[in-house]
Amino acid sequence: MSDLEAEYRLEYFEEEGFERKECPSCGAHFWTRDHEREHCGEPPCADYSFIDDPGFPEPHSLSEMREAFLSFFEEHDHERIDPYPVAANRWRDDVLLTQASIYDFQPLVTSGQTPPPANPLTISQPCIRMQDIDNVGKTGRHTMAFEMMAHHAFNTREDADEEYAYEGEVYWKDETVRYCDELFESLGADLDEITYIEDPWVGGGNAGPAIEVIYKGAELATLVFMCMERDPDGDYEMKDGHTYSFMDTYIVDTGYGLERWTWMSQGTATVYEAIYPDAIDFLKENAGIEHTAEERDIVHRAAKLSGRLDIDDVDDVEAARGDIAERLDVDVDRLRELVEPLESIYAIADHSRTLAYMFGDGIVPSNVGTGYLARMVLRRMKRLVDEVGVDAPLDELVDMQADRLGYENRDTIREIVRSEERKYRKTLERGSRKVEQLADEYAGTGDPIPTETLLELYDSHGIQPDMVAEIAAERGATVDVPDDFYALVADRHEEADGDDAAAEHDERFADLPETEKLFYDDQGRTEFEAVVLDVFEREEGYDVVLDQTMFYPEGGGQPADRGQLTAGETTVDVTDVQEVDGVVLHHADADPGKGEFVRGQVDGDRRDRLRAHHTATHLIGHAAREVLGDHVRQAGAQKGIDSSRLDVRHYDRITRDQVKAIERVANDLVREDVAVSQEWPDRNEAEAEHGFDLYQGGVPPGTNVRLIHVGDADVQACAGTHVDRTGQIGAVKVLKTEPVQDGVERIVFAAAGAAVEATQRTEDALYDAADALDVDPLDVPETAERFFEEWKARGKEIESLKEELAAARASGGADAEEVEVAGTTAVIQRLDGDADELRATANAHVDDGKIAVVGSGAGGSASFVVGVPDGVGVNAGQVVAALADRVGGGGGGPPDFAQGGGPDVDALDEALEAAPEIVRSVQEA
Repeated sequence: MSDLEAEYRLEYFEEEGFERKECPSCGAHFWTRDHEREHCGEPPCADYSFIDDPGFPEPHSLSEMREAFLSFFEEHDHERIDPYPVAANRWRDDVLLTQASIYDFQPLVTSGQTPPPANPLTISQPCIRMQDIDNVGKTGRHTMAFEMMAHHAFNTREDADEEYAYEGEVYWKDETVRYCDELFESLGADLDEITYIEDPWVGGGNAGPAIEVIYKGAELATLVFMCMERDPDGDYEMKDGHTYSFMDTYIVDTGYGLERWTWMSQGTATVYEAIYPDAIDFLKENAGIEHTAEERDIVHRAAKLSGRLDIDDVDDVEAARGDIAERLDVDVDRLRELVEPLESIYAIADHSRTLAYMFGDGIVPSNVGTGYLARMVLRRMKRLVDEVGVDAPLDELVDMQADRLGYENRDTIREIVRSEERKYRKTLERGSRKVEQLADEYAGTGDPIPTETLLELYDSHGIQPDMVAEIAAERGATVDVPDDFYALVADRHEEADGDDAAAEHDERFADLPETEKLFYDDQGRTEFEAVVLDVFEREEGYDVVLDQTMFYPEGGGQPADRGQLTAGETTVDVTDVQEVDGVVLHHADADPGKGEFVRGQVDGDRRDRLRAHHTATHLIGHAAREVLGDHVRQAGAQKGIDSSRLDVRHYDRITRDQVKAIERVANDLVREDVAVSQEWPDRNEAEAEHGFDLYQGGVPPGTNVRLIHVGDADVQACAGTHVDRTGQIGAVKVLKTEPVQDGVERIVFAAAGAAVEATQRTEDALYDAADALDVDPLDVPETAERFFEEWKARGKEIESLKEELAAARASGGADAEEVEVAGTTAVIQRLDGDADELRATANAHVDDGKIAVVGSGAGGSASFVVGVPDGVGVNAGQVVAALADRVGGGGGGPPDFAQGGGPDVDALDEALEAAPEIVRSVQEA
């Protein structure tokens, strides 16, 4: 009996004649109307019983089922709200992807800081769960992309000690289960077949009783009652080992899988035929998958048992497949041959939809965060497409789903997919050589290549584990690929992009009131008066706290203001300004005196330059989206007085033409001299009107958010200082663009006077180059190109002459000794030239069918190059290692060509004298 058993004894269960039972297979407690039922009804304790026998009398499509659900709850006084993006890091900084509808309301609404957009509400929220990726296609029911239909209610206890953004109880457990039952009944379900399994929920420091709703072998809903928080003195120990106590707020958090409800209504062999019928037919036809009547029967019967392949429930998927084959009386190899291509087809359809959601919502492939997860899905999909023989471009497959989902940026989605495919091909070419080296290392050791190494290969080189296994087998090494490999990869990257470091709370400031920020009232004002509330000594200088301030504290990528505070005859310099828990700290070089009346003077020129650069950052971001596409979002920013930078998520390098277009769009807004205004609307109203693109620079706390409007062109949540009209910026000049990391491009720019100064510096450099070349400035590019081509031509000519000289030396035998080694001539030669000359000479000897050992003392150190013709049993790497050891160094390389050396140039000749013996000993070995 769990500690929470009393929480499951609902009046509704008693009224409806439910009985609480314990499943003899898994030990779970569940509630049922069927007093004869023994098992909980969930696989593997039971199999799907709705295939060919749908659980509802009328089949529904996805859209029909979604509408049926939302309409039902609208009729029961819930307000329907629009779904949020699948990129949860657009409105919160602690997670990457939306995995449940409750993510839409965390942490601000669930903590009671902000009211929900409606209470109660209903929604159908697109979600992506990367941890299900290895189950997709196999179990018949798992999809990585899915819609979580839900209804939520946010409640507060009457005896709550604190104030919350919502009050009282809307409804709780009994009403939630009643709604679930009535929804089933409205769709014509057999209520006696429904089981409600007790499964307490824990997550993110919260917990509560939860119920899994099972119907005909499928889990169709989860009803979570979030009402507890982690507490070391709590009375309830949960499955994570921590203790919990009840909290002031309690929340109804439900999830009804749209895809599974649709599947239940149709009774198809798998969920995939129900939700991707057109895609499945297209893929099967394209891949040439056809079955006889007997084969179709085997596949169909296997589908009913596929729930037993869940990697979360079985230790070995292939062993579980063997059990299914035995139950079907089919050879396991034949079963695998029939179902594995279909499993790949199902996964391709699901991965296509996942990518359509990701790219449609503006995620850009990269090496971190959501971008990495998108890249992982795309590469896995590419491998599946190649394996099963689907002859269709990936961008076409993703576009089919993007079209069905109604995304308007389909051209961008297709270009992202094509670009990512090109990058993947190049990555594979580089990475395959690494795998070969690794396979050689493990060949013959008896140890498989470790899982951690497989994960690193995938992370660093994009090498799929089956490709590693294939190369390893060719070279005598083995690989054990875990069934949940891709889930393990996803786990590495499901932490949020943002900084996890939380600002430390300083008890010194706990009793001080929040500082009134005057700079929002008049952003151009630089003088003010205030009272010193307190002064704290630092290692260097003092922290001065005022009752109000015009000094802007560092934040949002904008540096702090500087200036002075004057109290009577005392003037102190303010060199930095920071904010802690709403208290603004002025770092000063002296103590102005606690309780003193001060006059503040902000450095006006610095403030003006920062204001211009901050507003210009908004203009550059807007222009980048106009030119590059709506997928462009801010990945970071830093404002300055001489230049600023904006990092944006984009799948390709920014071209020169695009830079000029970005400049044009930004400067058009400057010339139009549009108003830059601010407002403080309610968060929900702001999000409803403008969406989550508001949060380009991060998600601010609070019920109200400050919005900065640049005319009608751009609106963002922003806490920084700005100009009053864009004309005050004067001009914006892009100085350069550069890649910060894969999928993130940096735009460095200057605004106002700094833009003029930057342009003048560029012109100065151009005029200096023109003077050096003795040409007109406009002729510099053409002249430089001509000089460069002439320099390249001379370089090629020099290389050609070196090769001719090397051939001449090789044929002339200058300073060379020839010895016979097992029927092959070896040339031992000292040539005090550079590395290129040594290599050229060695290659010339090898081309003549001779072993080459060439040494040099140039540059004050000894160096060697050894070349060996094909078919000669001498390892060049071993010869070089032995020679380099004699001069105090090292070296090595492939068997046919190697180089090395050491610092002891005086020992060079002795080493070359020993070369014939070294070559012979290596040959004999």
